[in-house]
Amino acid sequence: MTHRSNAAEAWYPDAPSTAPLFDTPLDLLPPPDLSLPLWRSLAGNLRDTFAAQKLPPLQLTSRPVNVGLLLSDRVSLPWFRTVFTNLGDVISPETLPPLELESQPVDVGELITDQLSHMWYASLLRNLADRIAPERQAPLQLTAKPIVDIIPDSWILLPMWSEVVDSPKVFYPDNPKLAETPRSINLGPVSVPRETEAPPPVDPSAADLLRDLRRSRIRQRIWITLAAAQVAYLTAAIFWLH
Repeated sequence: MTHRSNAAEAWYPDAPSTAPLFDTPLDLLPPPDLSLPLWRSLAGNLRDTFAAQKLPPLQLTSRPVNVGLLLSDRVSLPWFRTVFTNLGDVISPETLPPLELESQPVDVGELITDQLSHMWYASLLRNLADRIAPERQAPLQLTAKPIVDIIPDSWILLPMWSEVVDSPKVFYPDNPKLAETPRSINLGPVSVPRETEAPPPVDPSAADLLRDLRRSRIRQRIWITLAAAQVAYLTAAIFWLH
């Protein structure tokens, strides 16, 4: 099979078939068939349908692979064909050759799905076994070199004073209050100012809540009116029809 396709041979009919790949001129322009008028394209399609061009058989160097039934053919099958095929696969499944793996399997232990499917006592026994006789692991091999001086010598690490001082807590007594001097008692009438009640703090969300309640009541009245009108209409229609 040559390196050129049928389209390339149509574009460059004079080029020799034995020419190397790098000798073929590179043309990135669209093919001239792309700008053909509609009637010429229609005539060409009719000619290809009724008198197709005889081409030499295609030579393939690769081996064909049996992929089974194509997806488009599988979708176009009627429903009873798929039912019979499923029954045949259940009763007598197809025997396939053993799978050939080129990679080496890696032992990952028990899968998480299998661990979750165990009963509770299995995990309890496993935890007890790991606590009493833990599994010996191989020493960890590290390729990175340890850092000797993580903290430079020029740094000084000072602990907190609360961690250094170890003494009981001392609570100092309160300052003594001064004795109040006795006041002279005045038995005359004293005008007592009336206590004015401070207005309660205004809640900013109260106005929004009242507005929402007012709107909900209006909507409730509208819906009740519509429901009553529908009931009256249905009742009147029943009596008028009979």
